Amino acid sequence: MALLTTAEMPRPSRGGRPRDPSRDGVIRAAILRLLADVGYGALTMDAVASEAGVGKATIYRRWRTKQDLVVDTISDLNRDQASPPDTGSLEGDVRAMLQALLGIVSGPAGAATLSLLSTVAHEPALADAFRRGPLVEWRKAFETVWSRAQERGEVSADSSGTLISEATSGPIVQRWLLTGEPVDESYVEEIMQRIALPLIASAAA
Repeated sequence: MALLTTAEMPRPSRGGRPRDPSRDGVIRAAILRLLADVGYGALTMDAVASEAGVGKATIYRRWRTKQDLVVDTISDLNRDQASPPDTGSLEGDVRAMLQALLGIVSGPAGAATLSLLSTVAHEPALADAFRRGPLVEWRKAFETVWSRAQERGEVSADSSGTLISEATSGPIVQRWLLTGEPVDESYVEEIMQRIALPLIASAAA
């Protein structure tokens, strides 16, 4: 679920008074709700200000254009949820990663992402934001999980976690995007039993 870290991604220049970090979470949540409700095309800076309950000047101090606003929001998407777990075992860490992914696709970020899919193909800046933001964060998190498993001796030192990462997250993303079938805790557990655990066993030291 590859590249530069989000810290390396260029951010739009902003002038004026310093921004109030305490409002960032409220504003980003409002952006996600609006993207899910009306999509990128109908999103406006004024609507974001109204939804977040802040003045328009607060929005324009942060972002000059709608594209800047959405790119910046995407760049930070999933950063907290993709923090690598440390349960003490690879099985526990993989399960926690899949449960975190489940929470994202089932929540506001997932709904906003679905609404953006038709736009991303025509907006290179949005596509780039997804690649440099959430995709990088998830890849880094799984690489950390796998490295810890190697240090504990659970998997061989020359094994790669790329296949298990793609093989376990892929079915969730496919159901979420394409089939409309339930994506829930029982499905995560089925992935663990049928896909993740056999792959972990095959990579054992």
